[in-house]
Amino acid sequence: MTDQMAPDPTMTRIVEAVQLGQTGNTAEARDLLSALWDELDPTRDALHRCTLAHHLADLQDSLDAELRWDERALAAVSEVTDERARRHLPSLDVRALLPSLHLNLADCHRRLGSPGPAREHLDRAREHLDQLPDDPYGEMIRAAVRDFDADDPTEHRRR
Repeated sequence: MTDQMAPDPTMTRIVEAVQLGQTGNTAEARDLLSALWDELDPTRDALHRCTLAHHLADLQDSLDAELRWDERALAAVSEVTDERARRHLPSLDVRALLPSLHLNLADCHRRLGSPGPAREHLDRAREHLDQLPDDPYGEMIRAAVRDFDADDPTEHRRR
């Protein structure tokens, strides 16, 4: 038996599409991720659904669509187990995803002019900060939570 994990073709496709979007090809990345979403069985792998929805939110043209995808990501993460997450990344704790997911929802609500829900999600993000790793990603999320202003709709920081 080997210590190496088998590659996950779905996660590979997600990463490739996200990288495409980061190079400025957002419409093509959105199309690829949307097609992959349509292929997924809604009763199966919640990690795939959470990851896809999280990244699809970043590629939307409207705040309403972005909010729907952020909500899907948060709903899916509740079904992800640490065991499943660690088959993808051995150090991954599912609870470490919550600050980012809630921060994205807070940001979306803020930009939609809904400071109440923005503050609620910001509070939820703060509740889970201790789950973040002590690495650049964890520090980026902590800094974004510290700097977040639920009443300022001009800010836009996706994490």
